[in-house]
Amino acid sequence: MTLTTEDAAVKTGRRQWIALGVLCLATLLVSLDLFVMLLAVPAVTEALGATSSQQLWILDVYGFMVAGLMITMGNLGDRIGRRRLLLTAAAVFGVASIVAAYSVSPGMLIGARAVLGIAGAAIAPCTLSLISTLFPDERQRTTALGVWAGCFTVGATVGPIVGGVLLNHFWWGSAFLIGVPAMVVLLAVGPILLPEYRDEKAGRIDVPSVALSLAAILPAIHGLKHLASHGVGTTSVGALLIGGVFGWIFVRRQRRLADPLVDVSLFTRPTFSVTLGSMLAFSMLSGGVMVFVAQFFQLVQGMTPLAAGLALVPGMITTTIAFQLAPRLARRIRPAVLIPAGIAFTVAGMIVVTQTTSTIVLVIAFAITCLGPAPLVTLGTNLVIGSVPPEKAGSAGALTQTSNEFGYSLGIAVLGSVVTVVYRSHMDGRGGNSLGEAISQGVPADVLAQAREAFTSGLHVAAGVTAVALTVVAVVIAVTLRKAPPLNRQ
Repeated sequence: MTLTTEDAAVKTGRRQWIALGVLCLATLLVSLDLFVMLLAVPAVTEALGATSSQQLWILDVYGFMVAGLMITMGNLGDRIGRRRLLLTAAAVFGVASIVAAYSVSPGMLIGARAVLGIAGAAIAPCTLSLISTLFPDERQRTTALGVWAGCFTVGATVGPIVGGVLLNHFWWGSAFLIGVPAMVVLLAVGPILLPEYRDEKAGRIDVPSVALSLAAILPAIHGLKHLASHGVGTTSVGALLIGGVFGWIFVRRQRRLADPLVDVSLFTRPTFSVTLGSMLAFSMLSGGVMVFVAQFFQLVQGMTPLAAGLALVPGMITTTIAFQLAPRLARRIRPAVLIPAGIAFTVAGMIVVTQTTSTIVLVIAFAITCLGPAPLVTLGTNLVIGSVPPEKAGSAGALTQTSNEFGYSLGIAVLGSVVTVVYRSHMDGRGGNSLGEAISQGVPADVLAQAREAFTSGLHVAAGVTAVALTVVAVVIAVTLRKAPPLNRQ
């Protein structure tokens, strides 16, 4: 059954909140499944004999598929039905997880991870668009989006911790099985609790547009990852140029189509484009710093991966609290004030990061920075999805998630370059191009101490750059959204 506009006007109740719980469970486990791999790679390498190239593919192919196909999947859900696509993706995700867990070769695992990425690309935009269908009331929708985003954040933080526990007690394949129960629950109750929604007037998907989107996104992501790990070179620059060219061709084609894969005219709306761009910038800057904070705990302070993960837990707690408070505050405070105020917490935390080498202080500073994303993510996602017609919610949700994927990769590449430049300037050719290289090369103790100081200096500079850039983002949001009212008080 397809939900009509009249149906959407009905006030939501207990059934809808239970449905949200099911969607959030799937989101939590998909997020956790992504980040748990960070600890599983060494065990996988030992068990399957993966080469260094295969290790990279095991790690990256999931993200490539998610980033490359999310826009297509969001559009597909709008056309064939969001619930139908979500349940299909859940079934595929569950089966692929089992295949990954019992893989007998690196190639088999890479293939399973690719299929997991395809399914994951469908799950995120479908859950977001179904939330917009379940909660037509703006206030309730923002609260639901806060719960959804909080679950994703919890999964991202808890993933490495859960991975450490599983790998300490079970074989490496157990890391892939944690998402299976959630998918079984979703398949069991989804047909009962979740409404169906599709655009009855949508035409067929333009296959050349799908191919062009992949040709634009995949090389760009690959180029950013290569830039982060190897610096500026022929491969990274060439991949970025290829992605840019195909992106330009993709946009030109969308403008000519009567029923485009992405309605590029949406970007002419200041609220849509500025909010989406701000979310990209925030995920780029804060996500990049988070990676280097985690590296600082391990490479400079000598903490184990599990201990480093536990050091991020206070940030997870503050994030969870902030995501629950943001919708309540949004009923009284305008977005132009609330979102910049949230960003101010992140800026304050980044300023503290620039001044400290203490583990305790850094843990506290990171927790402060984690207070910032909630207003931007909850209100921003609501503004983006709410600014498009209901039949385009899947596509809009996919754009928000794709921007986050790009932002995270871009942040690691750009801020990674900043850290590398500072590191090299302090090392004068000794200790390789990174602290990780210095440790792996077994350099003398005095050189290693200098390398740790150089990396710390790079972290401080990256945090300072982030603080300045996020201040600019906050000002732009305050100006652009100055006329947007608080959430309705229905």
